[in-house]
Amino acid sequence: MRILVVEDDDRVARGLLTALRHAGYEVHRVATAADALKAAPADVVLLDLGLPDGDGLDVLRELRHRPGTAVITVTARGEERERVLGLRAGADDYVVKPFGTSELLARIEAVLRRTRAHRAEPEAEQPIQVGGLVLFAAARSVTVDGQPLSLTRKEFDLLALLLTRAGDVVSRDSIVDQVWHEHWEAPSRTLDTHMAALRAKLGDHVRIETVRGVGYRLVST
Repeated sequence: MRILVVEDDDRVARGLLTALRHAGYEVHRVATAADALKAAPADVVLLDLGLPDGDGLDVLRELRHRPGTAVITVTARGEERERVLGLRAGADDYVVKPFGTSELLARIEAVLRRTRAHRAEPEAEQPIQVGGLVLFAAARSVTVDGQPLSLTRKEFDLLALLLTRAGDVVSRDSIVDQVWHEHWEAPSRTLDTHMAALRAKLGDHVRIETVRGVGYRLVST
C-alpha cells in the first residue's frame, strides 16, 4: 500500500514517515499543495490542512476526483466547525494533532478496509478515438458513429496500430512486425490485401493514406 504524506513541518513528517515505514507501508512525502496534486497516485493521503502555498481543503476537493484514493486529514484544526468542513469536503477521516501513532495506524487500516472494494475495481478503459471512430483495445471493439464495426483479428490489430499513431507515417516493416510479429524476407501482398479490406469497411469515416515506398498514415476526414 502506498501512502502520500502532505506535511510542511519537517519534524512531524519525519515521525510519520518512520512510523508508517515501520508498519510496512510504502511512503512518499511532499510539503506543498502544488506537489500534493502532482504526486503519483496513492492508496491513502495523509493531508495537513495548513499548507504554505494553499488551503488544504482545496487540495482535498481536488483529490476527491481520484476515486481510488482515500484521504485522512491530519491537522491542528480541532474545532467542531473545522472537522465538519473537512468531512463535508470529502475527507474519509479527520485526525487532530497531537495524535498517537497507534490511533493513526488503526484509522488508516479502517479506511483501507472501507475502500478495498473500490480499489479492486478496474479503471474504465479509455478509448482511442479519431473523429466518429472509437476503438476499445481491451474489449477489442470498434464503433463508427455509435454503430459497431465488424473486423477480423488482423484488421483490428492493424487499425489499432494506425489509430495509436494517427497522423504519423507507420512503415510497412513496423506494421508487419507489430501485427504479424515477424519480418517478411520476400515481397508479399498480404498487408495490401488486409489494408484494402479495412479501407472498404471504414468507408469515409477515416482515411488511410499510402505513403509510397514507406508505409501508411491514418488521418481524420
